[in-house]
Amino acid sequence: MKTIVRALVIASVIVASPALAADPVFPSGSRVGLVPAEGLAVAKEFLGFQSEDQRVKVGVAEIPAEAFTTVETAVKEGKPSPTGVKPEPFETAAGKAFITSDTGKDGTTTVKMYSVIIAGDKFTGYIIAQAREDAAKPVSDEAMRKMLASAKLRSDVPVEEQLSLMPFKIGELSNFKTVRTLAPRSSILLTDGSEDTTLDGAPYMVIGLTAAGPEKQDDRGRFAEQVARTIPGIRNARITSSEPMRIDGTAGYETRIDAVAGKNDTPVTVVQWLRFGGGTSLRIIASATREEWPKAFPRFRAVRDGIDPR
Repeated sequence: MKTIVRALVIASVIVASPALAADPVFPSGSRVGLVPAEGLAVAKEFLGFQSEDQRVKVGVAEIPAEAFTTVETAVKEGKPSPTGVKPEPFETAAGKAFITSDTGKDGTTTVKMYSVIIAGDKFTGYIIAQAREDAAKPVSDEAMRKMLASAKLRSDVPVEEQLSLMPFKIGELSNFKTVRTLAPRSSILLTDGSEDTTLDGAPYMVIGLTAAGPEKQDDRGRFAEQVARTIPGIRNARITSSEPMRIDGTAGYETRIDAVAGKNDTPVTVVQWLRFGGGTSLRIIASATREEWPKAFPRFRAVRDGIDPR
């Protein structure tokens, strides 16, 4: 009898132990993750998961925080959905959510489709999934909903994980407090502010890739000024200098701008660096208020000089 009781106690501990619960998997660079259903693995071509035969796919993304409120309000007011499929309240590991599900046809093959939006503090988590009935390992409606219910959100992606996904290496961060991917595998933001800080306040840098640019030296100045005039978030911009330079031994161009930014027309100084070479050009935009510029510029330059191609 004691043996039976002891076995039952051990079994109850095992069942209740959270350590044995499956942990959510976050695709590299994503703040949306879940426990993938059997037969699904992290996808290589997109943020999400897929079966080996690619007939079951689950994509994850972040959309603006207000998106959840918009859907929630529409449901409460009984407004019809643009797709005609009514969202249903849905509980996830991350908290409250809404789910829609529908069935379609690809030829004669039935395809079940799902979408889930999840309330978050800084963003709304979004998951879209499709399961074809002709998959080698079909995922049932029950299994799909169980997987979607396991969704979790993480507040931040580790800095090293973000940097590892960029098409260039950043060897120096100059003690910037916040690092945030702007476009997966393309551009990244460094700032002394938080994620919610407006870019007319704390010093910041945006590093990414742009068009290759002209091959001829004489055309690069005009190209640098043209792309400098597309820098968002600044007004009354005036280019104060624009000249060729060598950046880590590579042909480049530096353009400086005086402008104002934000609701209070804060005076800012902006520098744009272009480093030419290959099929794309590295573009770095850095900005600080006029008051902070003398201290910020050496930090900007240190980050610039620590960037290498992969």
